[in-house]
This record gives sequence, C-alpha cells and structure tokens, in this order.
Amino acid sequence: MQSVAQILLLVLDVAWFIMIVHIIMSWLINFQVLNLYQPLVRQIWDGLNRLLEPIYGPIRRFMPNTGGLDLAPLVALIAVYAIRIVIINNLLYA
Repeated sequence: MQSVAQILLLVLDVAWFIMIVHIIMSWLINFQVLNLYQPLVRQIWDGLNRLLEPIYGPIRRFMPNTGGLDLAPLVALIAVYAIRIVIINNLLYA
C-alpha cells in the first residue's frame, strides 16, 4: 500500500510542477517576455493548455466570474496540495 501511495505522490508532484510552469509561462506571455508567435513557445503553451484544461475547466464552471482574473490554477494547486496531505497522513503513516 505504501508503494501505491508513493506513486500517487509522484503523480501529484508532477502535476504540481506542470501547473507551476503553466502559471509562470502565462505571466511571461502576459508581460510580453515570451511571444506566442515563436513556434516553440506556441507548442509548449498549447501542450500545457491541452494538458491542464480538463483540470481547470470544471473549476472554472464552479467558480464565479472574476473578470480577467483566472483563479482556477490557484484552486487546482490548493487541491493538489490538499490531496497530497491526505495521502501522506492517511496512507503513509497509518
């Protein structure tokens, strides 16, 4: 059971890292440090959006409209961290 918990923690850590990269990249694009007309930047951005939209989409439908501020990544990060805490407390140290 401990091996399954460690694998789940690994998957959550990878998801956390991908979300952080997506958030930082969105800031860099909005502040025009990165340009979406560059093919590599566009491919990475599209890949991250396709990967994370199944996670962010339901959160966006649940949350109220905040205008130009997207809080779905923050909620997803908190959810991933909360799931991580539950796994650590209940499966690894049980």
